[in-house]
Amino acid sequence: MNAKRPILQRKSVTVLMKSICVIGSLNLDIVAAVERFPQPGETLTADGYSVFFGGKGGNQAIALGRLGARVKMAGKVGDDIHGHDYIRHLRMNGVDVSGISVEKGAATGTAMIWVDRQGENQIVVSAGANGLLQPSDIDAMWEELVHSDIFLFQLEIPIGTVAYAVKRLKQAGKTIVLDPAPASLLPDAIFRYIDYMTPNETEIRYYAGRQERYVYQLKEAAGSLLRKGVGTIVAKAGEEGAYWIREAEMTHIEAFPVQAVDTTGAGDSFNAGFAYALASGLDVEDAVRIGNAVGALSVRQVGAQSAMPTREELERFLETHQRGVTL
Repeated sequence: MNAKRPILQRKSVTVLMKSICVIGSLNLDIVAAVERFPQPGETLTADGYSVFFGGKGGNQAIALGRLGARVKMAGKVGDDIHGHDYIRHLRMNGVDVSGISVEKGAATGTAMIWVDRQGENQIVVSAGANGLLQPSDIDAMWEELVHSDIFLFQLEIPIGTVAYAVKRLKQAGKTIVLDPAPASLLPDAIFRYIDYMTPNETEIRYYAGRQERYVYQLKEAAGSLLRKGVGTIVAKAGEEGAYWIREAEMTHIEAFPVQAVDTTGAGDSFNAGFAYALASGLDVEDAVRIGNAVGALSVRQVGAQSAMPTREELERFLETHQRGVTL
């Protein structure tokens, strides 16, 4: 069994950090800068493009590694140069890669991303090896997985695999965080195994089957997910920050004001910050604040993983903004 991570000092209290495992996608991101998004049938000339490592799973793992968490990544890459390079990249950023397998004959997943002048993005994904992660793979790596405490999931791997892993890990006493993106149909049985669900505004309306946008209606929409068994809803609201909702209680946590350059990966950064704070022993409210801070730091330059902050950058940012959260 792996040893626990060295202790972290928080508010003069000694806290033993929990370990985190991300189960999800690993993609190559091709990012093109455009003045605006194209209309159907229209061809635009990009201002340029860059290539990054991405995928919601890989993004969250890298963000956690940069923050200094003890984090393991579980997923699949193709047997190509991109897949092998990605494994080295994760390792260099402090991520345990023992849960990653190389799929013979498959390509590493690829995402094509357009970013406009306002920093908004549109994304098209080819799953590649990500689509081949099966429940049998979860069984095969179980002895590696079971040593982690907190598990992060997204929906860029097969839904059946997510449902199987979430149920088995929750029954083993683990904490489950689901980022339900991209929004996809989920079996109702999965919700009772989720401790924290972190949808954005579009996703919470999708899963609740409602179209309301206003805050009081957000609480109603979240209520339908809570009744299905989710422990806590953490609703990401972009420039408005985030809301955490549990039973009759809804709390708004303000965003940190920054100039957005590229919002790609902001939600992944939020989830990493949130999980990192939970692993550090913070309560849900402060964990949402940390998520907001990590998300804000990540949008200030182009690229997802390259913009993700280190723990030192996060601490300086929190001190500057005086939000009363101490790691």
